[in-house]
Amino acid sequence: MSFETLWADESAIGRSPDTGGYTRGGWSPTEREATHWFLDQCAARGLSVESDGIGNLIAWWGASDGPGVVTGSHLDSVIDGGAFDGPLGVVSALAAVDQLRAEGFEPGVPIGIGAFVEEEGSRFGMPCLGSRVAAGVLSAEKALQLKDRAGVGLGEALDNAGLDPLRVGPSPLLERMGTFVELHVEQGRGLTAPVGVASSIWPHGRFRFTFGGEANHAGTTLMEDRHDPMLTYAMTALAANKQARLAGARATFGRLSVEPNGTNAVPSQVTAWLDARAADTATLESLLAAITKQATERAERDGTTLEVTPESVSPIVDFPAGLRDRLVNVLDGAPVLPTGAGHDAGVFSDAGIPTAMLFVRNPTGISHSPAEYAEMDDCLAGVDALAAVLKDLAQ
Repeated sequence: MSFETLWADESAIGRSPDTGGYTRGGWSPTEREATHWFLDQCAARGLSVESDGIGNLIAWWGASDGPGVVTGSHLDSVIDGGAFDGPLGVVSALAAVDQLRAEGFEPGVPIGIGAFVEEEGSRFGMPCLGSRVAAGVLSAEKALQLKDRAGVGLGEALDNAGLDPLRVGPSPLLERMGTFVELHVEQGRGLTAPVGVASSIWPHGRFRFTFGGEANHAGTTLMEDRHDPMLTYAMTALAANKQARLAGARATFGRLSVEPNGTNAVPSQVTAWLDARAADTATLESLLAAITKQATERAERDGTTLEVTPESVSPIVDFPAGLRDRLVNVLDGAPVLPTGAGHDAGVFSDAGIPTAMLFVRNPTGISHSPAEYAEMDDCLAGVDALAAVLKDLAQ
């Protein structure tokens, strides 16, 4: 089956008729529909599918035993996200295996196609949730304590999806991952060629800022008598923007919760989530310290309180130079570039699995948005590149 046909089928699942975007939180109906589509495609190809307790999947082609070369990505999305982030890697993996089979290639080691769950963390707030649990980075106990915005616990979500929460834990799937190569749409404007190779993933983290104040009447409370946490938050958002620009880093408050959330009430609490990223750990730490310092000073002036809680922190990932250079050579000198976006590949690399990434050009640089886009010719070049890499690694 051609990439174009596969892409048309997969990208039709769960697309919003209003925005054109996708909301596929982990184990949600739309994410499950995409997962069942993937399983149907694997069955049609006679691939042997293995799963783990949290729902990660690897479909195998070739020899049935021993470690192999795994490719793939994720099928979940951010809220109202784009079509390419994640699914491009899964669909391209299916198309690359189809291409190799059509050429008559017989892999010397198994080739696996992976679909890993809740990479975006859009439902339970933990990025790369499936791969973190699989690698033992996040314990089953802590994972099962997670709740979504509706108060549904991870265990309940798994149970609703037909998965046994008691099976959550380090995954046997990783024992067969001799090498992992993730193809992904590039999420900035750094790649000018159709296909590139990743050098590293910037260190990044999610931090919860809780601003406490005093609820009061919006019409009768004098401005000088207020203890308004929204003011403290507003200054902190501006500080994050300034400090990130000064550091050449990234800082984003993209999620906000206000209590009591009334139009005519001074808030009692504002909770805001900071996504912070930088080229190195020292810069990330100094960025967070600078933002926190300004927020604390402002809270003192506003008569409010501040608590900063790290929810997830990922160190820098430098992909193995030998494997990276091997991919560059296979692809006739493809450009090499770092990324500020997190990926399952980073978790697997930290777990000791030789890991690499391929990027497909993003002409607009827009991602995590319905406007995310890649040219079809570049997607096809990505399939060719992935097929060439798998052929080289699986001989």
